[in-house]
Amino acid sequence: MTLRRRTYLKWLHWLLVPLFIWFLLVTPDDVLPFGRRAFQFHSILALIFVSLSLLWTADLMWRGLASRPGPKLKGWQRRLHRGLHLTLIWGLCLIAVGGFLLGLTSSRLLKAGGFLPIAPPMGWPEWNAAVGSFHIYQFYALGVVVVAHAAFHIWRHYRLRDGALRIMLPRALHRYL
Repeated sequence: MTLRRRTYLKWLHWLLVPLFIWFLLVTPDDVLPFGRRAFQFHSILALIFVSLSLLWTADLMWRGLASRPGPKLKGWQRRLHRGLHLTLIWGLCLIAVGGFLLGLTSSRLLKAGGFLPIAPPMGWPEWNAAVGSFHIYQFYALGVVVVAHAAFHIWRHYRLRDGALRIMLPRALHRYL
């Protein structure tokens, strides 16, 4: 793995973090009262989020995991490390698939960012409601995995003292670790 890939994945990681937090806290129903422009902004953020998520999944499929568990991790810790990373990346991909299925089952053409058609609308309201509920639960379940992932890396950084946070944090923040 080259330095370029690690740098690119670090940027990808830190671009996704605030977007993930945004979508955990803000739903389309929350932005609708603020008007069309607010909804448009939310939709553009969703398009960026999905694009970055699919880019990360493509990178995983092409090159495999970039992260290594480190020599201080043993047994269950190594398996957890790998499992958390794979669950995060594939979970992000499945959220994008869920969005596609929302567009597919919709009764009208939905456009990501207000301009990119998501899928041809099939007009299946029962399926659309089911996919919508599943999409919400799927996102919040991935939120639990994100918290577990962060907690694991914080634990290993301070408990094992293996510098796990230095790998993903920008160099300017290293002095605070």
